[in-house]
Amino acid sequence: MIVDDEPKAVNLLEVLVGQATGWQLLAKCYNGLEAIAFLKNNEVDLVFLDIQMPGLSGLDVAKEAAGRAHVVFVTAYDQHAIAAFDQGAVDYVMKPISLARLASTVQRLKARIAEPPADLSGILASLTLLKSESRSYLRWVNASVGATIKLITVDEICFFKADSKYTLVATQSAESLIRKTIKELTDELDPQQFWQIHRSTLINARAIAGITRDERGRQLVSIKGRPEKLEVSRSYAHLFKGM
Repeated sequence: MIVDDEPKAVNLLEVLVGQATGWQLLAKCYNGLEAIAFLKNNEVDLVFLDIQMPGLSGLDVAKEAAGRAHVVFVTAYDQHAIAAFDQGAVDYVMKPISLARLASTVQRLKARIAEPPADLSGILASLTLLKSESRSYLRWVNASVGATIKLITVDEICFFKADSKYTLVATQSAESLIRKTIKELTDELDPQQFWQIHRSTLINARAIAGITRDERGRQLVSIKGRPEKLEVSRSYAHLFKGM
């Protein structure tokens, strides 16, 4: 199976690995939730797995696959992470994907696909530590509620939505305004937790209640504790494939 939130990367891996191996592709998954659901109900020999995805990351998926499938990490991590990959005795392919690197990975996989999968505990611990040390994300915002400035932790926030010169901050019980733009928030928030679903909207993935389509075929996201249904633009529709 191939797990990556970038459709172009999924399609490239599907073509190249299929041509090189002839192995059967069981699933293409575009987010961690979809991948974990498939792994729980199907036997898989090999997973090509993107680490950095919104919502549940590739590390969460790897925990589900550990001991059950060979894992090839597909990653844009920099060179500081290479030692962690090598010590973990697992294969990895760096983005942008190199045909030469992918070919060598496939040759190694062919030689050991019938062997038990490698122990992922060490590599997962190292990558989790690297992720936590790599940068710190915004943990709270100072928002205007009437004449009062309120401190709101990001875990309380259901979504951000552009509103003229300001950005609306919505929790389950209140709304307030901040001066940060959606672009600034996208750069400062943890992309595993906050997904951009429209040029004007960021949502807390943990607050998603469900997704539906209206009579025009648009995807609409329901938020826990909120009455709104937020539109997903076509550019971000792949985030919800399989949901």
